[in-house]
Amino acid sequence: MKKRTLASGIIGVVSTVLLLAGCGSNTEDSATEIRVGTSPGPYSELFLDGIKPILEEQGYTVTETVFEALLQADVALNDGDIDVNVDQHTAYLENFNENSDGDLVGLVSIPTVPAGIFGGRKAQLEDIEEGDIVAIPDDASNAARALLLLEKAGWIKLDSDVDPIEATSSNIAENPLNLDVIEMNSAQIPRSREDIDFGVIPGSIVYSADIPAEESLLSEDILEEYELVVTVKEGNADSDWAQAIVEAYKSDEFLDFVAEQNQDDYWFIPEDLQK
Repeated sequence: MKKRTLASGIIGVVSTVLLLAGCGSNTEDSATEIRVGTSPGPYSELFLDGIKPILEEQGYTVTETVFEALLQADVALNDGDIDVNVDQHTAYLENFNENSDGDLVGLVSIPTVPAGIFGGRKAQLEDIEEGDIVAIPDDASNAARALLLLEKAGWIKLDSDVDPIEATSSNIAENPLNLDVIEMNSAQIPRSREDIDFGVIPGSIVYSADIPAEESLLSEDILEEYELVVTVKEGNADSDWAQAIVEAYKSDEFLDFVAEQNQDDYWFIPEDLQK
């Protein structure tokens, strides 16, 4: 009897430990808590305002961890400290995986705010002159999209042999106005407008810097690689909760919500979500 009681106790303790361990991980389809990592900008806010209520209606509990920068959120996601973030495009994600030995994947394209050329000391595109200073982001993925935008404006021409999403300043083949294209942290560009002639500012920074979107002098044509994506660890891509997020973004409820917020065409809606 004593041996049987002891064995039963051990089994009970082991079962309890395994149950608690299971509750601490969101790799199980039965998980009801979704831990989202948010970063400054409109994309996290759109998730909290438009997606979180839909998930909660389905019985999920959505908890938020705030990060000061997207890179911090990606590190936490890769380490399993959070489950999802919604603040990056595919090009940034792939760059993170390559440089940080990550295994993050994008599940579905979501609304994106285009990067744009904004005036600094000059107010119109036609004011461009030889030797003007043009600031672009210094991170690889956003620098490439900025260069594509400068090419769209007709100010430079990139080497035709270069993959557009991998372009750097060294790939500028033609610069007829000898523009001084300088790279700086994206968040610094709005603060430097008095010292530059023009700047290319990503949509998330336009939002966080409280710059009216209509001040954009020219917006980018968003390539698929620059569409924002719901991002999770690869092992969680097929989980019930991850697929619930995808379906929430595709739902009529969310698309109606976005339409109400998009009266000025601030958001680019990808084909994945178009009715």
